[in-house]
Amino acid sequence: MRNIISLFFVFILGFIFLISTTYAKWAYAFVVYDGNTYIVSETHIETKEIDKKIGEVTKYSDNEGTYSGNFSNKFPKGTEYYAIKGVNINDAIAVKESEKSFIKANYDGKYAGSGEQGDSEYNWNNLLQYIVGVILLFGIIYLFFKKRNSR
Repeated sequence: MRNIISLFFVFILGFIFLISTTYAKWAYAFVVYDGNTYIVSETHIETKEIDKKIGEVTKYSDNEGTYSGNFSNKFPKGTEYYAIKGVNINDAIAVKESEKSFIKANYDGKYAGSGEQGDSEYNWNNLLQYIVGVILLFGIIYLFFKKRNSR
């Protein structure tokens, strides 16, 4: 009986390990355009400084995670991105806040979920916890049947 309780405890711990998901808030507001991260600043851009439209938000979430596409943790889906006259897109872009209001977003590097920085590594890290859980589950089942057959 004591062994069954121990196995049950190990099973519960393994199950909790498998299903536990933590959601957190982002440290700062940002947008992702073309695989690059841009941190939203407090700098407003004049309408006359706005150049052509370059994209828009395709995914919004305020929970931490890794998302694909032109993602934002502040602006809703459909919010437009614009180039700024005289500014390289690799330095900054403008994000449309309202009909005549644009805010500057400064380049901060490649986005981790863009697929260019080891997206396959990210998938393996997620998959690893499930592999460990399945191995743990098979181990528990094996021990259970071994004990049961030894009686």
